[in-house]
Amino acid sequence: MPPLVTHVVGARPNFMKAAPVIDGLDDLGVRRHVLHTGQHYDTQLSQVFFDQLGLPAPDVNLGVGSGTHGEQTGALITALEKTLVELSPAAVVVYGDVNSTLAAAVVTSKLLIPLVHVEAGLRSFDWTMPEEINRRVTDTLADLLLVTSPEALAHLADEGVPAERMAFVGNPMIDTLLSHLDAFDPERVKQQLGLTDRYVATTLHRPANVDDPDRARAIVDALRKIGELAEVVIPLHPRGRERLANAGLTDADRVRVLEPLGYVEFLSLVRGAALVVTDSGGVQEETTILDIPCLTVRPNTERPITISAGTNRLVEPEELPEAAAAILNGTITMPDVRPPLWDGHAGPRAAAVIRDFLDGHGPPPRAAIA
Repeated sequence: MPPLVTHVVGARPNFMKAAPVIDGLDDLGVRRHVLHTGQHYDTQLSQVFFDQLGLPAPDVNLGVGSGTHGEQTGALITALEKTLVELSPAAVVVYGDVNSTLAAAVVTSKLLIPLVHVEAGLRSFDWTMPEEINRRVTDTLADLLLVTSPEALAHLADEGVPAERMAFVGNPMIDTLLSHLDAFDPERVKQQLGLTDRYVATTLHRPANVDDPDRARAIVDALRKIGELAEVVIPLHPRGRERLANAGLTDADRVRVLEPLGYVEFLSLVRGAALVVTDSGGVQEETTILDIPCLTVRPNTERPITISAGTNRLVEPEELPEAAAAILNGTITMPDVRPPLWDGHAGPRAAAVIRDFLDGHGPPPRAAIA
């Protein structure tokens, strides 16, 4: 019987990365088990992605839900341990840097189940970011590390990861974007939302931006100024909504706050935007491929390739209005190169590497050499 691979997903960023890898392993005849932790439980943050991306329905939904980092991670570890003991998979595949990923890494290391980390090696070098802690711990515990961009290989090598445990496969999230490109219809979303032809799409959710009242007010003030040039549209996650409202976001002229959007609707919104303002890692990557200018309101990024080979630029809140005005006035040059292996075939490449690992042609799992 073919080996069983459990895919652990739990939050919006995971789904677009997992779909091409799951499809690739299906094509190779590898049995799958999709375990949804329920870290994101809102329909627009979870189920709609399964529906729109054609992801197989989860075999298990742990329904862990929200909480503090400690509460959520503890609940995830407890629930994952019980489930993985029952399943006893040949390997577990995790994606990105959310709390579900960290929890699965801890559990598999204790249970001596081989762990594959997709999107390994990304580094912001900012230890105030919960995601930086998650990705570093996961990479330390993983048996096989699949990376999306060349600098990630260098980061892992600097941290002592042997070359045979790493593979540069490209970015599976871009596979998902390219395979759905025809579905991203800016005109339809403009009509549905009643948007003007020229608008700025915005996403904000990182604790550093929404939890600090002074910084949140500075960002809201910047968005007000951008609104003088073009309508600002912000689909807002539940996280941070109240804090940004307290900072004046919902009272700002020409700033429209929306409920979270599904994958197709959100990328349609992005594709039609004159500019994207964000603090999301995934949006930095998506705008790079869609050729949409992107301003990332952060002092650093774990995805520097979106700057060197993309449309992205880092800005602080006080720099945001001027930077946005320059873009909206047309003074920006689009890159003529794209990140290597962001070509729509990362999922099959990742699947082939994982299959070789399962077949014993890749590095042995840590449990075998402990």
